[in-house]
Amino acid sequence: MRHLFLGFVIIPIIEMVVLINVGGWIGVLPTIALVVATAALGVWMLRREGTATLARVQATLARGEIPETALVEGALLLIGGALLLTPGFVTDGIGFICLAPPSRMAIARAVLARGLARFARNQPGQTFDEHSQSLDGKFRVEDD
Repeated sequence: MRHLFLGFVIIPIIEMVVLINVGGWIGVLPTIALVVATAALGVWMLRREGTATLARVQATLARGEIPETALVEGALLLIGGALLLTPGFVTDGIGFICLAPPSRMAIARAVLARGLARFARNQPGQTFDEHSQSLDGKFRVEDD
């Protein structure tokens, strides 16, 4: 909770400092134009990537598999879209990382791997290693 509060206080301060500095370097109107352009580009990317992710979820469900990677990617798309609509260059950078397919997939896989490891640690009598995980809806947990 403390980190969340600090994020809501520190990030806007950082954004204001960056916006003021960029405005001083290139001028107020170009700075505003850049902020609007990144928001427009973000909405376009969100629509494109969201549609592709939804199609992957539907295809995975049609095969009878769990679309865990695509669902985590969908959450990252929501986060990235919200950050891109927030005025500022720092949040835009983080938002584009969440929307770009290579980085979004890597983050989703890391989140799932961490979640699977945490889940396996909390299951008595079961072990988990990197070779027993699969991020395509199938994984095995080996007995001790």
